[in-house]
Amino acid sequence: MTPALLLPLGLAALAALIVPLVIHIARRSEQLPTDFAALRWLRQKPRPRSRLRFDEWPLLILRLILLALVALWFARPVLFGAGDKTPYVAVVPGADAAQAQTIVVEGRGHWLAPGFPDLKTPRPTASAPVASLIRQLDARLPSGAPLTVIVPQVLQVADAERPRLSRPVTWRVVSGSMAARPAAPATVPPLSIRTDPDHAAGARYLQAAALSWQPSGRPADAETAALDGPLPKADRRLIRLGAGTLPPAVIQWIEAGGTALVSSDAAVSAGQRAVVWRDALDRPLIEVQPLGAGRLLRFTRPLTPSETPELLQADFPVHLKAALTDVAVQPARVAAADYAPLTGGRAFDPAPLDLKPWLAVLIGLLLLGERWLATRRSRGAIP
Repeated sequence: MTPALLLPLGLAALAALIVPLVIHIARRSEQLPTDFAALRWLRQKPRPRSRLRFDEWPLLILRLILLALVALWFARPVLFGAGDKTPYVAVVPGADAAQAQTIVVEGRGHWLAPGFPDLKTPRPTASAPVASLIRQLDARLPSGAPLTVIVPQVLQVADAERPRLSRPVTWRVVSGSMAARPAAPATVPPLSIRTDPDHAAGARYLQAAALSWQPSGRPADAETAALDGPLPKADRRLIRLGAGTLPPAVIQWIEAGGTALVSSDAAVSAGQRAVVWRDALDRPLIEVQPLGAGRLLRFTRPLTPSETPELLQADFPVHLKAALTDVAVQPARVAAADYAPLTGGRAFDPAPLDLKPWLAVLIGLLLLGERWLATRRSRGAIP
């Protein structure tokens, strides 16, 4: 585990350590004037010398520690490599539950489904893309955490190739079967594009893709308006290219059953997301998350050829149409024994452990101790 500071400039607050020192140096006991007789006949003596003195050492040290911890809190301390390395067992819905329980003796047991629910919860009924979930799980787990995947004999939702992960996976095939997801014919989704001047260049690529979906000689069913233009009907796909938070009207339109695709600089609410389009390097290009009865899709990169070279590729309209269609592709069936993941994939650094909450608790406790020392009766009138 490696500690680090995300904002080292926050340590500049350590300059505040001079405050309690000045307070303790400048403190003076209460002085009362006393009348004396004439002192002119007394021998002149050297004036008393003052010396630097610190009183209340426990209180001074506690205040210094408290300010140092506050400065450390501003510097945003984190701890890399502190993830849970307990063996992780993922069970594909459809695998025999009794056999899976005999394998999950030690470690964390979870369903291989969106959100990775605990194995003690009811089995998810919907079939999810196995390869995408395994890649997501591989990216979430810290390096060195053992991963075991329990699958039925036949997988219903599989990619065209075996997933490649950053770690070796224990692939256990048991009895059972996955629920087949019915395929629906993919219809050409009519588009309603809403864009501002800063994203107008990217909107042209989407209009060209919509034109390629139509038979020869027919115009593209894609109408374009300003970013604040009226919302389309529910049977159309909304593509909104604009930065900032989505307006409440757009969110309500999606929650009512609409499908919207927003630009990468749009602020969307946090939620469980799945990847519906990856590039050749297995990086996500379009993510989707449920929002009420609808779907909210989001580009992960700006729509420029330099950031998204897929815009210039011939299969861009095909992938865009698949992402905007409710049923993107025909579910693929494959023998689980032939679908074991390969190694050599890209390793992702898991999110570091944020130490700010723990520091906040420690600061609160020390503050209570400081107040008790500073206000106790036996101390008297002292700063």
